[in-house]
Amino acid sequence: MKAHLAKLPLILKPFVLFLLLSLSVLALLSLQTPRHSLSTTAAAAEEELPSDLKIRPGYASYDAYLQRQLNKTLNPKLREIWTTRDWDRKVKVFSQFFDNMKQRGLISNGSKALSIGARVGQEVAALKRVGVNDSVGIDLVPSPPLVLKGDFHHQPFDDETFDFEFSNVFDHALYPRKFVGEIERTLKHGGICVLHVLLSRRADKYSANDLYSVKPLEKLFKQSELVEVRTIDGFGLDTEVVFKKK
Repeated sequence: MKAHLAKLPLILKPFVLFLLLSLSVLALLSLQTPRHSLSTTAAAAEEELPSDLKIRPGYASYDAYLQRQLNKTLNPKLREIWTTRDWDRKVKVFSQFFDNMKQRGLISNGSKALSIGARVGQEVAALKRVGVNDSVGIDLVPSPPLVLKGDFHHQPFDDETFDFEFSNVFDHALYPRKFVGEIERTLKHGGICVLHVLLSRRADKYSANDLYSVKPLEKLFKQSELVEVRTIDGFGLDTEVVFKKK
């Protein structure tokens, strides 16, 4: 290398030396740069969602997400409202929803039913009121005897447990794939899932995602077929989406 440099014109020698030094530094840096871990790749895959479904930014960790959800669920003023002033009104409206679902053949008195994100259990009370007595709810904070403690990203139930699952908190899912995956895991073959969602505008400040059409749901429910979509007026939610597990 020194012999070749000696033969170069004097004016080119500084340029060539600078180029060689730069290449050496780049090579050294490339060896020291850490590679992405498998967990990072997996997390990125979770975020690769259909364009009409957006995850809201701002969560530094899953624990931070859970704490934000608990801030709402454990709010003493809200819990008092849910169990007193709102109780009869919401149980009545949910009873009308579930009675209509019975008339459409989506659920029966003999169904084993789950309400996902049930908070204090208004939906479960409504299911029992219309005759679906084998019903239970899950939420981060339990409300015995209607609601068990459970994270909807990892349901505390065995595979193929339920005939019917209902949720109006899809917008609270930080990981929509896991949310749907757990529904399909715990639904029996031929089982029904009904979601009440908001499509016309952004959901409330506690929401973790924003859904702008039904198409993302069709893609997420890989083991189920779309049965029905209809407009509703459900406590700020405007669309009912029905899936049947194949």
